[in-house]
Amino acid sequence: MNVSQAVASRRSVRAFLDKPVDPEVLRRVLTRAQRAPSGSNMQPWHAVVLTGEPFARLQAAVAAEFPKGRAGHSIPFDMHPTAIGGVYKERISGVGEALYAALGIPREDKAGRLRQYAANYRSFDAPVLMLVHTPNIMARPQWADMGMWLQTVMLLLREEGLDSCPQLSWADYTDQVRQCVAIPEDHTFYCGMAIGFRDPDAAVNRFAVSRASLDDVVRFEGF
Repeated sequence: MNVSQAVASRRSVRAFLDKPVDPEVLRRVLTRAQRAPSGSNMQPWHAVVLTGEPFARLQAAVAAEFPKGRAGHSIPFDMHPTAIGGVYKERISGVGEALYAALGIPREDKAGRLRQYAANYRSFDAPVLMLVHTPNIMARPQWADMGMWLQTVMLLLREEGLDSCPQLSWADYTDQVRQCVAIPEDHTFYCGMAIGFRDPDAAVNRFAVSRASLDDVVRFEGF
């Protein structure tokens, strides 16, 4: 698989097969991902990779808090800009509606939508969850570095025939993550990433996800 194929076939997978992931494959992917770029070679990313009982323990801890709704959240940063609007808000609502339409869950089915939202905290039944954190001293450029590393990891996973879903939603339950996993106190927990093999028959893995046209986001000058 070349890079273009990996980019084209990567998507945020939300239904995984009940199939374990070889830890040696994960080690190979994460070792290669260390070549990801970072400003001044700081490499600010840190991660914990869970499966089996440790992952199940975290899921149980979050499930106990989930019925509290937003009152149970402990996210340490804003997930979206506080004054978001325009095309950015349209893109958020658009992908959400496309997802629920693929699942056949109408807007008025609040219980159905809540069940689907709860699946975030099982990582959509993926066998592996990677939890990403970084030292509190890191600034915005280093958070961008983490994004470049995460994208590198996701493309290398595709090369190995694996799939993923980056999940900022796990940060909603930062307290539970810290209770179950040893993350240094002077680090910020950033996100999770579900890892496994996609279910090719699941509708949630097959709906079209729109992208802005090149002319909407890039301007060429001097050519």
